[in-house]
Amino acid sequence: QVQLAESGGGLVQSGGSLRLSCAASGRTSQIYSMAWFRQFPGKEREFVARVKLSDDITVYEDSVKGRFTISGDDARKTTDLQMNSLTPDDTAVYYCNAVSSAGADQRDYYWGQGTQVTVSS
Repeated sequence: QVQLAESGGGLVQSGGSLRLSCAASGRTSQIYSMAWFRQFPGKEREFVARVKLSDDITVYEDSVKGRFTISGDDARKTTDLQMNSLTPDDTAVYYCNAVSSAGADQRDYYWGQGTQVTVSS
């Protein structure tokens, strides 16, 4: 099993920055991709950004491009999300996600417990 521990959420003013961190523990050797999702009140969880750990290839949701930067460390199985130019529309619970290879064409998905990010206007 894999456990994900997030940190770095909190309250920030509009235009400010926050950095979220996530560390995997347990059986982490097969983790090859890590990501961040967020969930707005009353909405489904949605994708924010992903990093492929072996080559640092990243993918972003359109609304965060140019403001958020995801990074990953393959050796330590960690990921960070640097969030700049935050607006109240970024207020959400942010979840760390890890994808692990479980055999041919099989993947296991793991989630952190979530960390609240609140941006005041």
